[in-house]
Amino acid sequence: MGRLFVVTLEGKIYSCKHCGTHLALCEDIVSKSFHCRHGKAYLFNKVANVTSGPKEERLMMTGMHTVADIFCVRCGSNVGWKYETAHEKSQKYKEGKSVLERFKISGPDGSNYWATHEAYVGGSDADDV
Repeated sequence: MGRLFVVTLEGKIYSCKHCGTHLALCEDIVSKSFHCRHGKAYLFNKVANVTSGPKEERLMMTGMHTVADIFCVRCGSNVGWKYETAHEKSQKYKEGKSVLERFKISGPDGSNYWATHEAYVGGSDADDV
């Protein structure tokens, strides 16, 4: 394996809760109203220091999407997913954007989001825009 290249972000930062690697800036949040199986998730215009898994078709609450899971470049933890293609016209705004699951990242103030029992019962890998 080659040398690891990690981008250092400046400002209010969301980072990997496992290793602290910078992932995204507050100013790049598009929506905080997304949900995943662990609870809340945020849609970002851009993220840094992630690698993408294989593309796959996933049926979500808002229709069929082509997505790829995204992983922290330093520790390999799954931190969310990236929308490659939205098959519904009303969902095209998501294309090229990434979702970071709040349960898997630390907030700008160092806070962590803890999943509740309700998140497991009612949650899914979908969003509710």
